[in-house]
Amino acid sequence: MNLGLAILLIVVALLVGLTGGFFGARAYMKKYFQDNPPISEDMIAAMMAQMGQKPSAKKLNQVMNTMKMQQKKASK
Repeated sequence: MNLGLAILLIVVALLVGLTGGFFGARAYMKKYFQDNPPISEDMIAAMMAQMGQKPSAKKLNQVMNTMKMQQKKASK
């Protein structure tokens, strides 16, 4: 087998694998977030109501801002 052909086949296989992996992971993450959505204000309000607290708009905004700050710190 010609060395140039072997290198070409390896590069093509690598590109096909990377492209397939990217789109496979993308589809998996879309499905995951569809099945398990991130926490919303409604979910926080329901949790606060279950704990016996009256969720005001101010409290909801404070909790959401705190969660966003924690996510930013965790991603750094």
